[in-house]
Parts: sequence; C-alpha cells; structure tokens
Amino acid sequence: MTDIPDKQVKRLKALIQEAETNLGAATELLISLVGDDDIVSPVAREDTSGKIIEGVFDGQNMVGSDGKTYPVPANYASKSKLVQGDILKLTIAEDGAFLYKQIGPIPRKQVVGTLILENGHYFVEIGSRRLRILLASVTYFKAKPGDQVSVNLPEDDSTAEWAALEAAL
Repeated sequence: MTDIPDKQVKRLKALIQEAETNLGAATELLISLVGDDDIVSPVAREDTSGKIIEGVFDGQNMVGSDGKTYPVPANYASKSKLVQGDILKLTIAEDGAFLYKQIGPIPRKQVVGTLILENGHYFVEIGSRRLRILLASVTYFKAKPGDQVSVNLPEDDSTAEWAALEAAL
C-alpha cells in the first residue's frame, strides 16, 4: 500500500461522516413525507445474533470498548436524542447489519440557545459556548439559523462538544 498523506485520510474521513449525516437527514425527510412504514431500514432485526459491542456516544459516533469508532446513523441519534456520553450497545449481525440500542442514558439537562450555521456545520450558541448539532436534527425540526432551540446536554457539560436538539422554539 502506498503512503497516503494524513491530510487526504482526514479529508476522506470527513467526507464519509458528512455523507452519513446527509443520508440520515435524507432518510428523516423521507420518513416525514411518507412515514416509517414505507422505508426499508438498513438496521438489523431484533432477533439477529452476532457480535455485541458496548461503547460511548461521542456526539456523532460510538467509541466501542474495543477502541474502534462505529458510525451511528444520524437519524437514530437525532430521533433518540442521544447525548454525548450515553452508553450504547451495538449488535453486528451475521449479515453485517448494525443494530444500535441506547442502554445507559447519562444525566442530562435542557437549555435554550440560538442555532447557528458556520462553514456548513450547525451549532447552538449558549452564552459564549458553541456546541455542534447533527444536521439530521436540524432538518427534522425544520430549524433555521437564528432560531431559538431547546437542546439536551450532559448534566456535567464542561467537556461536551455536541448537543442534542430537543425542539425548535
């Protein structure tokens, strides 16, 4: 394998994360238009057996107990209002499908802030802090930059970089 510059690898990772976020937002929009029953879900069924990994939600992905990072579908994170620090269980089915389940919600608090769009990313501004928001959440709630929004944060939010959108006010 040839040496790939770190800059290219980082850019590829960013593009993949952006694509996953956009796919989640598109799925949310489709669900809002036609309903859940008409959507074929890529998530595994409850009765599948496979490898089980527990991990911590970092605001966008799950960091597994094995040290690997697993992509959490943006529509699931958005709908479930996952908060950075929540404990998730991932079942990887024999056919390769991923099934996530929140098994340990952390204590959280709700605050109000202003939605901001900067360099293609959404943030909520709370006082002098800016916390990232998933695009799928913004799309689902039809929020716009400048809107007042209610978000969920870890109760001890001193290290939080992400917030979960609860509602557009």
